[in-house]
Amino acid sequence: MEYVGRVPAPPLDRFIDDIYCLTGVPGHRRMVVPPMPSAHLVINLGEPARLWDSDPSVPPEVVSDGWFVGLWTRRFLYEYPTRVRLVGVHFKPWGMAAFVDMPATDLRDRWVPVDAVWQGSVDRIRNRVGETTSAAETLRILEEELRSRLVEAPSRGLDLVQHVGGWLETSHGAIPVGALSDAAGVSSTTLATQFKAHVGVTPKKVARIYRFAQLIRSVDALRPVDWSELALMAGYFDQAHFSKEFKDFTGHTPTEYLALRRRMPAEREFPPDDGPMPAS
Repeated sequence: MEYVGRVPAPPLDRFIDDIYCLTGVPGHRRMVVPPMPSAHLVINLGEPARLWDSDPSVPPEVVSDGWFVGLWTRRFLYEYPTRVRLVGVHFKPWGMAAFVDMPATDLRDRWVPVDAVWQGSVDRIRNRVGETTSAAETLRILEEELRSRLVEAPSRGLDLVQHVGGWLETSHGAIPVGALSDAAGVSSTTLATQFKAHVGVTPKKVARIYRFAQLIRSVDALRPVDWSELALMAGYFDQAHFSKEFKDFTGHTPTEYLALRRRMPAEREFPPDDGPMPAS
């Protein structure tokens, strides 16, 4: 598949890591997506896809138009169609709150149809994109839609979450939560309340996800991996806790995960995100 992405211009870049087009035939159709520090918007321009929650009580879903995906705290499985054509957004963990008038807790660990949140936007984007539009033009149309949806004056709470979230992002979740609230000049209770309102989870959980993402991105599947060293570098000081969280987030032990990555390597020039992995 071909992935064409870019960081949008300010002020969208405060809330978005990148916007992208994804087209072509997938090398691996079923992908396990562990918790990663992002929320998503996907506009499907091709055949339907399928989504499975790792919670067996949640029924699978066929998605054909577009969907928002809030921050996930557990893994889910995504199945591409035989041929992919979609345009999407990787929001920062707090980024969706600047575009969506919906409680972040209602989007956590969920996928929600776009038209349930932005009425009429899927058809409008599809009609403008058409069948022959270039990736650059498709991204321009998507960025224009995002600008029209951006709140003019983010709340003070969102400004606080964005500021503190930036520290978590640059430190890969290594800053203790107590130090975050002290540096921000607010109580830990206030900080947790604002994170739940704008991200859907506490800053402690966001830090855990950033820490895990840093560990995954540090894995070089072509070389021997010292998991103890990687875990320590990523801020895991309890080996038992690291092993349990790794299994919870990926469905595999570290050894199983490495074997899978070696057997099914990521596609070249795919997004700079080594979290999603082929389902075995």
